[in-house]
Amino acid sequence: MWVVVLLSCVSAAVAVPLEYGGYGHASFVHAPVVHAPVAHVAVEPVSYPKYAFNYGVKDPHTGDIKSQQEERDGDVVKGSYSLVEPDGSTRHVSYSADDHTGFNAVVHKTGHAVHPVAVAPVAHYAAAPAVAVSPYGYHH
Repeated sequence: MWVVVLLSCVSAAVAVPLEYGGYGHASFVHAPVVHAPVAHVAVEPVSYPKYAFNYGVKDPHTGDIKSQQEERDGDVVKGSYSLVEPDGSTRHVSYSADDHTGFNAVVHKTGHAVHPVAVAPVAHYAAAPAVAVSPYGYHH
């Protein structure tokens, strides 16, 4: 007589053969339920999202002039930014976002666009070497 017992690591009842009678059949009974070990995971509390920042760049050498400010309080974000465009005008953008109205932005431009005037290319020629001729021969 053989006794076979299988234990499962899942939370389920398992029918396993406990006895083999030798006549081509096995008797089945339900094995006890075995629960897998439970891992305890530490859950960090969700912090309330709140911040404010601003920055700016003013580089007269490259002409890179821009700034931004933004603040968030929970699910509401408000901010604005401005930058000097390559044409000399300034773009100002005010924006807000929340769960009720989504993302909204208002864009204003100030200043006048200045486009460079095309100038015809100027040809530069090298002067021809000076040659002097005298009764004594040819001189450079």
